[in-house]
Amino acid sequence: MSAASPTTIATDPARSTAASNDWPALWQTLSQGVGVGRYTDPQFTRLEFEKLWSRVWQVAARIDEIPEQGDYTTYRIGDQSILLVRVDESTIKAFYNFCPHRGTTLGHGCGHFDGGKIICPYHGWRWDLQGNIKLVLERNEFCDGKLQDGDVAMREVHSRVFAGFVFINLDPNPESFDDFIAPLRQFLDDIVLGDMRHIWWKRTVIPCNWKVAQEAFYEAYHVSATHPQLEKVGREVVYGDRPDGPMMYRDLTYDAFEHGHGQFYGGDKTPMAGHVQEPKSTDDLLEEMAARMNLTAEGLGAMILKEDIELLLTLRGKHLPPGTNLGAEYVRLQYETAAKLSRPMPKPTPEIIGRWGGVTVAFPNVLVLLQAGSAALYRVLPHATDPNQCTFEIRSVKTYPAGVKTPRAVVEDITDPEQVGLIPRQDLGNLPRVQEGLRSTGMRQAWLASNQEKLILNMHRELDRYLRS
Repeated sequence: MSAASPTTIATDPARSTAASNDWPALWQTLSQGVGVGRYTDPQFTRLEFEKLWSRVWQVAARIDEIPEQGDYTTYRIGDQSILLVRVDESTIKAFYNFCPHRGTTLGHGCGHFDGGKIICPYHGWRWDLQGNIKLVLERNEFCDGKLQDGDVAMREVHSRVFAGFVFINLDPNPESFDDFIAPLRQFLDDIVLGDMRHIWWKRTVIPCNWKVAQEAFYEAYHVSATHPQLEKVGREVVYGDRPDGPMMYRDLTYDAFEHGHGQFYGGDKTPMAGHVQEPKSTDDLLEEMAARMNLTAEGLGAMILKEDIELLLTLRGKHLPPGTNLGAEYVRLQYETAAKLSRPMPKPTPEIIGRWGGVTVAFPNVLVLLQAGSAALYRVLPHATDPNQCTFEIRSVKTYPAGVKTPRAVVEDITDPEQVGLIPRQDLGNLPRVQEGLRSTGMRQAWLASNQEKLILNMHRELDRYLRS
């Protein structure tokens, strides 16, 4: 088995957290479904903050939010604010975002600490970028003149930088990060996610539970109905009179990993690999492949980029080498072009290339949608008290040629659906309707398909491991 393909875990009903007397029926994870209270009950939300968000490794930032020494960004999870600071080229620290004097937050949004000085805007207490106290005005008036530096140092949060993410953990004694990330470590290394940098980053509030929002991307079972422009056969089955056919989602492999992580991917059944659903003819394959890729380039603005399609179109009219095909020749051209630019690219193995166009789930709330040296990153953040709201983010990232200065990542808050592409608009349009239906007193549980939705069930089982501990 490839190092990029960790051992999958069984989705046997025996692994399910069976119904127990201490939880309401609507909170239960079932053998092939979940109770609706997990999405709608404020008490379940409180339990998540108490047992999950206070203890799990979670993505607080990307390193390109704080590229220069003295840069900072903030991360909120529930009612907790965390300050992330670039100390030097190789060091990032995370602190609880408060002044120990009267509680003032030391950073807001993102910005820069001039001269390496973190200064409280209220009374002027000052720290260095390492969190060491450097100035307390009228220090002799505190603790009878015996105030210790350690008493008022900034309080550090456990953090790790990996794959371009800054992970944090609020638990004073967290589980091993290496154990937590082990099922995904090799894959995220192999796809050079740590070398990818900012193109754009958008954020919006959605009237649904955080799990509802992210579960929309844990499967491709929804594509035929939600994205009919992407799925010719599925469109004809769902909206037309076609009885059945080779629908795209049936070509996918779903792998559920330990710690709630997982993946699904198409292997050689992806547009980037030269696969077109029921092509008109061999002669038209390149044009149809380009048109199919363009639906993602225009509809999402991430993963597949305009330059990917422009590169494909350079193969027009060219004869393919014997023993190859359009997809293989296109992949070869991508790596050849990237090498000339000294642009990092994913490891060129069949296992990695076969996962282009797929989705990787990083528990609890991040998804990586991979392509050839580029990706879309989704993150969903829970509301502090309301189970019917969450914050949804999309980032577009890519590797850049050597020597190119990359932009600092800054988020754009959006309220108009037209500010995102057609594909996320279609997805986000479903989510309020899902949440409304989950609140129906006539609905008791959400049913989950054993294969197509196994990653959703895997996530809930890992969630239960935290909540029941």
